[in-house]
Amino acid sequence: MTALDVTWPDLETSSEAYAHRFEDEAGAYFLEVQRRGIAHLLPAEGLHSVLDVGGGHGQLAEQLVETGAAVTVYGSDPRCAGRLMRDPGLDRVTFDNGDLLATPYDDASFDLVTSVRLIGHVNYWHVLIAELCRISRQSVIIDYPSMFSPSALRLLWTGRRRPVAGDPGTYRRFRPGQIAACFARHGFRLSGEYRQLTLPFGMHRRYGPGAIRVEERLRTAGATAWMGNPVLARFDRVQA
Repeated sequence: MTALDVTWPDLETSSEAYAHRFEDEAGAYFLEVQRRGIAHLLPAEGLHSVLDVGGGHGQLAEQLVETGAAVTVYGSDPRCAGRLMRDPGLDRVTFDNGDLLATPYDDASFDLVTSVRLIGHVNYWHVLIAELCRISRQSVIIDYPSMFSPSALRLLWTGRRRPVAGDPGTYRRFRPGQIAACFARHGFRLSGEYRQLTLPFGMHRRYGPGAIRVEERLRTAGATAWMGNPVLARFDRVQA
């Protein structure tokens, strides 16, 4: 357990209650879009080892295993392994736990490091990015909430939702270039991104199939690539 965040939000996102949020049509659609985005960003070759930080939710585990790489999920607490252990399809996944800001791995231990559902929910996001970069040999894939999206307009009247340790319902939105600048300080550059939804997720919950049809039309028209949210992004180590 880290001294900086008493309880990490991955303990909540690894729970059955959190998984239930994605069991309706809107949730299933979001996970499908996320899967498309990960497929778009995965390195085409040289992928032998992957570490998924904060990945006890299991949203990436199966897709990462399908690459043929050795997959390790790293969580903040042993309880984060619960859902992974109950899925027989993930018997090839290794689970470790400890401080997310100071993992026990050597520098450049994994070809790819991934982290979704995490960075926007922690206070020391810049320290977390530094750690993801340290242990990655080639690439890092993360997702983050962007200020540049239709859903960000809610900030005009609801205010900024500041991240609270252990509460994935609170989050920080990032300015364009803010995440990339942090990665650049650690020798990584943006190599690709995939923006996920143009319409706020609440609209998908409310309007169901109608919202999905509009969403797909917006993607085809190019609107999603311009202002979709959250953003999946891949950063590659700059070779000396």
